[in-house]
Amino acid sequence: MLTLSLLRHAKSSWISPSLPDQDRPLNARGVADAPVMGRAIAKHGIDPSLVLCSSARRTRDTLALVLPELKVEPRVIYDDALYHATASEMLRTLRGVSTDINSVMLVGHNPEIHALALDLIGSGPQSLKMRLLEKLPTTGFVVISFPFQSWDQVTVNSGELKLFLTPKILAGG
Repeated sequence: MLTLSLLRHAKSSWISPSLPDQDRPLNARGVADAPVMGRAIAKHGIDPSLVLCSSARRTRDTLALVLPELKVEPRVIYDDALYHATASEMLRTLRGVSTDINSVMLVGHNPEIHALALDLIGSGPQSLKMRLLEKLPTTGFVVISFPFQSWDQVTVNSGELKLFLTPKILAGG
């Protein structure tokens, strides 16, 4: 069985409009939300062996705040190609992951990471699917499992939605 975790970066700052999009940092809410999500990920027993992260500053900063909260130290790859990669491009990247890795976390951007989640989910609790269909907010976290031994077997609609967390849900909202 394979487990894919998708994490949308935390809330970013628009305080410097002249800053290139890829260089935008997190704002105060993003800095607060990311470690809370990291603790929730650890509490739910999600232990990625590999993290694939967009090279944008806001994804790297989010991951830097999440990683210390995890129970494991995964291998991390920062990839320029994941900066606003399409859902199909991210799926192609996942299909290239080694068969000895059964748990991957991908840290990316909307609308693409949301589209990937929706593309991959074929089953799971209807209430979770409906909430996810509405939106994947900043610092939103999705876990999808696949009944395969190899990432190259993952296809559209082949996954089961296992978990969907947001900062609002974690705050009791």
